[in-house]
Amino acid sequence: MSPRTRVALLVAVLAAAAAGVTVAATVLIWGRDSHAARQVGVRPGAPPFLLDELGVRNDPDARRLRRASRLYSRGDRAAAGRLLAGDASLGARVGAALARWPRGTITELDGLAHARPRSAFVRLHLGLALAWERRDSEARQAWRAAERVGPDSPSAVRAESLLHPEFAPGRPVFVPTFGPASTLHGSPQEELAQLARDARRLDWRAKVLYGVALQRLERPVSAERQFAAAAALAPREPEARVAAAVGLFDKDRPSLAFSRLGPLSRTFPHAQTVRFHLGLLLLWIGQVQTAKQELRLAHAQGPKTLLGSQSEALLARLGR
Repeated sequence: MSPRTRVALLVAVLAAAAAGVTVAATVLIWGRDSHAARQVGVRPGAPPFLLDELGVRNDPDARRLRRASRLYSRGDRAAAGRLLAGDASLGARVGAALARWPRGTITELDGLAHARPRSAFVRLHLGLALAWERRDSEARQAWRAAERVGPDSPSAVRAESLLHPEFAPGRPVFVPTFGPASTLHGSPQEELAQLARDARRLDWRAKVLYGVALQRLERPVSAERQFAAAAALAPREPEARVAAAVGLFDKDRPSLAFSRLGPLSRTFPHAQTVRFHLGLLLLWIGQVQTAKQELRLAHAQGPKTLLGSQSEALLARLGR
């Protein structure tokens, strides 16, 4: 596996799994469009237990939480609750409250939200529990609070996806055409630490690669800072400028990213990265036909390149 591919896959499995849970929750809560479902009564099953905040942690506490999450997702909430009993960590307390669903869950999560007012993780799950009782207005308030108190967190990204079911879940990730200067070694934690060390240098490529890793860990504010620093170091490099624009993507204000990315097609008329990422962001907001046009232009600028092949793959999927 090439270094570039290793960077692209760093924590991608975790992000994809969490995104899949969010998609399922979004469909169940709001239906397959942007309108709230009209049924009454508690929704079936129980709210999901999302552990995105663990990132690449692999300590004993994180492994126990993941085991509990797997039990919970299989419907064995009693076993999950037993595994988490007596654990005073925030993740375990949220999981234990959900495992008792619906007995006292919302009361417990509301208490945790007051005790830990800066926790987007708690407010995300409080919103999910409220949504499962069809208290949709209150759920939206909790998710807005999650975005506000912890914008640089996976929980805020999950809350944003639940608030905007009309868009693709999660956020678009910049696709670099280069890999790290040196080969990455070790566990995901060690690789992430190496990318962070490299990014401390005055090296715009290293900052972009670390920003991509942060995006995949769903830390959008930290990623945007790395991309902005890269663009400041290399304002004449199209990939640095495009990464900075992609890092600004926000579902509440998607125009901000487009206002930076669109003009780059004139600044760098032959840069394939501009057209490709315009197409990617347009897909994220559901502008499929315009996205296809941009992806075709990106493919025409270099069919055999990484971005050319990615454009072709996206167009083929859209065609199906």
